[in-house]
Amino acid sequence: MLSLASFPWLRRWFGTRSERAAAAYLKKLGYRILQRNFRCPFGELDLVALDGECIVFVEVRSTEGTDLNRPALSVDLEKQRRLTKLALYFLQRYKLLGRSARFDILAVSWPADQTEPKMAHYPSAFEATDRFQMYS
Repeated sequence: MLSLASFPWLRRWFGTRSERAAAAYLKKLGYRILQRNFRCPFGELDLVALDGECIVFVEVRSTEGTDLNRPALSVDLEKQRRLTKLALYFLQRYKLLGRSARFDILAVSWPADQTEPKMAHYPSAFEATDRFQMYS
């Protein structure tokens, strides 16, 4: 079996495939996708969506295995800080600081013997970190 770590292009393809599946999943739940792969000087947000009136910053984590907890748990405090900084940048850029916002994690599992992924959605997975909490 190919290792994603050995082939950066395969890892990117796998990530893109997972982000597309995550966006489709969220649309079925009634979310409206506002941005995919929003890039700025601080990094990249996988998905920015609207759930009712709430802006949702979705971190998509994927795995080849069946364990959906492991990818979700990989969003450690440092990653949360980076996502908070990215979200604040997004909200400031589009003049949305007054809107409610949250961070979701969507774990996507692609078992080798199945054609469709398994998903685990963790709404409000974590709070804004550090000094940016005052904006949340």
